[in-house]
Amino acid sequence: MDGTVLVADDDRTIRTVLTQALTRAGCKVHATSSLTTLMRWVGEGKGDVVISDVAMPDGNGLEMLPKIAADRPDLPVIVISAQNTIMTAIKAAEAQAFDYLPKPFDLPELMKRTARALDQSSTPRRATPDATAQTQDDLPMVGRTAVMQALYRVIARVMNTDLPVLIWGESGTGKSLIARAIHDLSDRRTLPFVTVNEADLMDIEGPARVLARARGGTLLIDEIGDISQEVQARIVRMMDLEQDNAPRFIATSQVDLGDEAGESNLRRDLYYRLSGATLHVPALRDRVEDIPLLAVHFLERAEAGGAQRVLSDGAAKVFSGYGWPGNVRQLEHAVRQMTLTNGAAEISRAEAEQIVGGQPGPEPARATTNTEKLGASVERHIKRYFELHGAMLPPPGLYQRILREVEAPLIEVALAATSGNQAKCAELLGINRNTLRKKITDLEIEVTRGRKMM
Repeated sequence: MDGTVLVADDDRTIRTVLTQALTRAGCKVHATSSLTTLMRWVGEGKGDVVISDVAMPDGNGLEMLPKIAADRPDLPVIVISAQNTIMTAIKAAEAQAFDYLPKPFDLPELMKRTARALDQSSTPRRATPDATAQTQDDLPMVGRTAVMQALYRVIARVMNTDLPVLIWGESGTGKSLIARAIHDLSDRRTLPFVTVNEADLMDIEGPARVLARARGGTLLIDEIGDISQEVQARIVRMMDLEQDNAPRFIATSQVDLGDEAGESNLRRDLYYRLSGATLHVPALRDRVEDIPLLAVHFLERAEAGGAQRVLSDGAAKVFSGYGWPGNVRQLEHAVRQMTLTNGAAEISRAEAEQIVGGQPGPEPARATTNTEKLGASVERHIKRYFELHGAMLPPPGLYQRILREVEAPLIEVALAATSGNQAKCAELLGINRNTLRKKITDLEIEVTRGRKMM
């Protein structure tokens, strides 16, 4: 890489790591813990790329993006943030950030994106749109996992288009919440958001009444696959009407209607009209790393002026090991129950086990039987990852990211099975012991001796 990179982060360790990595790659680096200093450098014409944190001691990195875009429209800005919510990704996209990565970030991935930014630093950037001042900062779409970050990026791309959107995912994953977020963050935010079901469209005047209520806003059709063929035909005609105040159509489904061709109740012509953009909301068991983040988020929301409870490491592990068949909604209810039934400051492992044991539905995911072969499971997850990016390709470096996702749990399980004995684990895996040690360090795997899983 060749160029000058401006790094702004209040974490000295991150500044040091980025400075060393970028310098080794051939870049010149100016690093600071101050947004004021960063903006002075930008104003002086320094730098070919900016890497900036959001929460800084003297301001918010996202709020600086419009000024950077106005003063230096060809200067790419990569945003990094520990605030792993949809709002961070949305605001970064609105402010025309070149890219966004959640913390903790993968250093090789950040280096690749910096290289792309340096290559494209001469590409003119679009004008910054008006900020969405009236957005909900407490949207409970929290997650640092790759599937959630990919979903955030797709939402950011489709929110200000007129494309119909089909959102699918299991019950309790937050499909309606995402539909509402797309509306509230879009150019239609001042217009009505109307949710309808089959009953609203049963009689012949139903479509006209619904369109009158929507008035060019957003029309959400709940569980489209369960609606009768007769009403589906009326929805097709609604979508085909040419009118000045046509609403944006969004529909939800608990299954992937595209994969169930011939088996689903949904008319093919309606599916093709609705699937301008298809979003998959992952089940909670497919983003286990986000469970503690969500639990803490719900604890903060349930505080209601009282003393906030803290999630212990043991309780977080119990929650992460449970399958949560009711997904995010079930987790929220469980957390709310704990805030009402116990006054202790910390949620202990025993309390979490008691709550999980009293949950309806199947046993924890690890106890369920699954005859699906590993290769088929990996293929299914990779296809889903590509689908989340819509018509765009995922960021470069996919091979190493996928290997990392598979390699880490393999080593963790092997270590647990050998009671943390690295010599036995290396033999089991068929790799050199030094190689195992390096992978444990690189993958940040915690080794616990004396605990045998099998």
